[in-house]
Amino acid sequence: MKELKFKTSLKCGGCEEKVTPGLNAIDAIKEWKVDLESADKTLTVKASKDVSKEVKSAVEKVGFEIESI
Repeated sequence: MKELKFKTSLKCGGCEEKVTPGLNAIDAIKEWKVDLESADKTLTVKASKDVSKEVKSAVEKVGFEIESI
């Protein structure tokens, strides 16, 4: 299992709701969560393979910034 971490521009639960359908549609992702309390608004993804490109695409598609950390 790979754990991937990303810095995002998500700010609230509403933002999290906007990215949920895209992230849930990526089959390899087993679990994901956003730490809205952290300064970087860290998105942690646990997946069976490296899905960095798919995650970035899903988040950017709904208008948020994302970068690997």
